[in-house]
Amino acid sequence: MRIALLGAGHIGQTIARLLSRSGDYEVTVVDRSDEALARLSGDPVTCLRAETGDAQQLLRAIRGHDAVVNALPYHLATLAATQAREAGCHYFDLTEDVAATRAIKALADGAPTAFMPQCGLAPGFIGIVAHHLSKGFDTLQDVKMRVGALPAFPTNSLKYNLTWSVDGLINEYCHPCEAIRDGQNIEVLALEGLEHFSLDGVEYEAFNTSGGLGTLCETLAGRVQTLDYKSVRYPGHRAIMKMLLEELQLKHDTETLKDIMRRSIPSTMQDVVLVFVTVSGMRQGMLVQEVFARKIFADRDEAAPLSAIQITTAAGVCAAVDLFREGRLPQRGFVRQEEVELPAFLANRFGRAYQQSRQVESIG
Repeated sequence: MRIALLGAGHIGQTIARLLSRSGDYEVTVVDRSDEALARLSGDPVTCLRAETGDAQQLLRAIRGHDAVVNALPYHLATLAATQAREAGCHYFDLTEDVAATRAIKALADGAPTAFMPQCGLAPGFIGIVAHHLSKGFDTLQDVKMRVGALPAFPTNSLKYNLTWSVDGLINEYCHPCEAIRDGQNIEVLALEGLEHFSLDGVEYEAFNTSGGLGTLCETLAGRVQTLDYKSVRYPGHRAIMKMLLEELQLKHDTETLKDIMRRSIPSTMQDVVLVFVTVSGMRQGMLVQEVFARKIFADRDEAAPLSAIQITTAAGVCAAVDLFREGRLPQRGFVRQEEVELPAFLANRFGRAYQQSRQVESIG
C-alpha cells in the first residue's frame, strides 16, 4: 500500500518508521523542512520536499498514492483532506480540531474513498475504549474519558513539559468543548469542570479541553445521560493556564503565548501517557461501573528513544491504517473511531503498544 505521509515532525517520523519497517507499506514522507526530512535518511522511505501549506504542491506530492496520512498541524487538516479527495486517496489524520473534523466529514459525503480523521490518542484510542465499554450495558448513565500526556519528572510551576504540538495544546485550551448533560448535547468552556482524583498513588487534576470526544457525542446521542472528556494534568497547572489565557488575555494573542512556551518550557522524551475511562449504567437490573485505566511509558532505548506520546499517537493512526488495509473498516465515506473494535485494535501489531502498557490495578 502506497502511503503519502504529510509531516516529518516527532510523530510523523515515528509513523514513517513503523509503517515502512512493517514491509507492507511504501512510504513517501512530505515536509517543507529539509532538516526534518534528513532525520529519516537511514530509513526505507522516500523523502519529498514540498510546501505543505500550498494546495497545488500538496496535490502533486500525494497523487499516485493509495492513502494520505496527515501528521501536519491541525490548521492544515482541511486543506490536506481536500487535496486527498481531489487525488482520489484515502485519508487519515490526527486532528483534535472540531471544526476541521466537521469539514472533513462534509468532504467524505459521497466520496469513493475513506476519510478517517482523529486517529491518535485523544481523539482516537480513548473513543475506541469508551465505545467498547458502553456496549456492555443495557442502558448508559455516565461516560467519562480522561487522558493526560505528562512529564515523568515535573520540575516547573506548570508541572508540565512540552511533549507534543504547542499549536494543538493551546487550541484545545481555547475552544468550546462538546459534552452531554442530562441527555442533551451541549458546549462547555475549556479549562472549566475542574476535578481531582488519584490513580496509582499519584494526585491529578482534570478539566475540560476541546476535541477529545471525537464523534462520540453524535454516536451516543439519546443513549447516555452524561458524556465528557477532560485532560489530565498535575495539580496547579490549570490555574496558571487560566491566568495566562484569561487574566492576561493571551487567548486573544495565542501566537505570543506559543512563543513564550516554546522558549521557556523544555520538551522532554521522559513522559507518561495516562488513559482513564469510566462507564456506568444498568446491566441486568443493577447499576454497574466499568473502568479502563492504563499508563504507557516512554521507551528509553538509548539508540532510538521514543516518548510515550510518540508511541501512543503513532500506534493509533498506524493501527487504523493497518485495519483499513485488512478490510476491517469501511472502505469509503466518513469513518468514525468508534467503528474500530477494541479487541482488534489491541491485537493489531501497532495497537499492541497499548496492550503492552501497564494496566493500573487500583484506583483511589
